[in-house]
Amino acid sequence: MERKIIYLINPISGIQKKDDIREMIAEVTKSKNVHFEIMPTNASGNYDFLKDKIIAENITDVVIVGGDGTVNQVVSALYNSVDVNFGIIPIGSGNGLALAAGIPKKPKDAVNYLFEGSPVMIDAFMVNNHFSCMLSGIGFDAQVAQDFATSSSRGLLTYTHQSLLNFFKAQPYQFEVTVDDFKFFTESYFISIANGNQFGNNVTIAPMANLSDGLLDIVIVQKMSKTKLPFAVLRQIRGNNKLQELVDDISTKNVLYFQTSGLSIKNLKLAPLHIDGEPTKTTSDLEISILKNCFKLIQ
Repeated sequence: MERKIIYLINPISGIQKKDDIREMIAEVTKSKNVHFEIMPTNASGNYDFLKDKIIAENITDVVIVGGDGTVNQVVSALYNSVDVNFGIIPIGSGNGLALAAGIPKKPKDAVNYLFEGSPVMIDAFMVNNHFSCMLSGIGFDAQVAQDFATSSSRGLLTYTHQSLLNFFKAQPYQFEVTVDDFKFFTESYFISIANGNQFGNNVTIAPMANLSDGLLDIVIVQKMSKTKLPFAVLRQIRGNNKLQELVDDISTKNVLYFQTSGLSIKNLKLAPLHIDGEPTKTTSDLEISILKNCFKLIQ
């Protein structure tokens, strides 16, 4: 089938000039003799018009030019109604899914990669009625995401600044977690639910995560002294913590790291929530479940 690509550019993702990116995309795609169209993303998340266009014009690829939040919005709107390959040109602040999938960080390299890679079925997951394709979290990291979203500037420097500010005032939250028939209580700074290995910016919070293994990687950073906290998180990022069985004595571990296809979380103190880096209204009860082989990503 002849390839036909729609590029969706988020005008506010990242800090790079969109006119330059638009020109580069057009130049590279024309050199491949591939039909294409460049369109802006829809801030409302309503892509019904795009579904009709994909079907009517036999579009084969939808390429998202943006960050994880933009990827989430587009894929969640289209994955279960049209048969297309998704691609990513990462220009967001974290770009976790693109990094987890091995997509190049430089926009021009990422465009060229669209014509070198192949579509692979990858997983996603649901947090209640929210679709997530990369990583969602409750607690400290969600508070950082919320403050970052309301900041007047973007980029890694701003994210780092917000992380440091929140570190000094962070307090653990209370959760009740149920995995299969095993239930436990934890006071934790945050819980990460990861399909990919990334927090973003090459910070590998879940080193053993695989986008296509039918499992979620769960990282729970439990209550500990603030002096120990950075070192405990660093051990996790470096891959020093091995995957655990929950029959282990969880009370002796600073960081819990395990895999599952689903879990329930009672958010007893209404810790903040983020979905793929975007702050989301929190709730007291969270049901998380894997969506195996959910959509095709060029990688």
